[in-house]
Amino acid sequence: MRASKLILGTLLLATLAGCDSSGDFADLQAFMSDVRAKPKGSIEPLPKFQPYEAFTYSAAALRSPFQPPVKIDLVNRQKGSKEIKPDETRIKQFLEGFNIEVFQMVGTLSNEGGMFALVNGAGGVHRVKVGDYLGRNNGRIIAISEAKIDVVEIVPDGEGGWLERPRSLSLKERS
Repeated sequence: MRASKLILGTLLLATLAGCDSSGDFADLQAFMSDVRAKPKGSIEPLPKFQPYEAFTYSAAALRSPFQPPVKIDLVNRQKGSKEIKPDETRIKQFLEGFNIEVFQMVGTLSNEGGMFALVNGAGGVHRVKVGDYLGRNNGRIIAISEAKIDVVEIVPDGEGGWLERPRSLSLKERS
């Protein structure tokens, strides 16, 4: 028992002898002297950031690049009329904020109040009736049948007049 204590003490002394403070710490001393040589409170300034420039998408009202361009026959082109023009004083309906191409007719409803059409688009299914407006080109619903919705749009002719353009939304069958 006494021998094991003697061996343990010898190992402890040998370990402590290895922790001699006279070792070579030149690299640590050089680093510390560099740190002490820097002036106190010298913080690098923050980098200059470029201000954010907002981007406004200005082509929203133009023709979709995914639709084929409309070929216009300049000789046989319809001339607009000054009598036909959209009513700028009326309050716009919700479905006029979307292009008519996003809507699909999905069904009809009828009751004592008349016939209604169901159109899918603009975030859901909407019920419309004759006289409601649909699409961005002042499209007014003029007729609803079991198979289609007839719409008349009022579009500019490019020369200061307006044209009435008929369109139809056909019933979309289940696919």
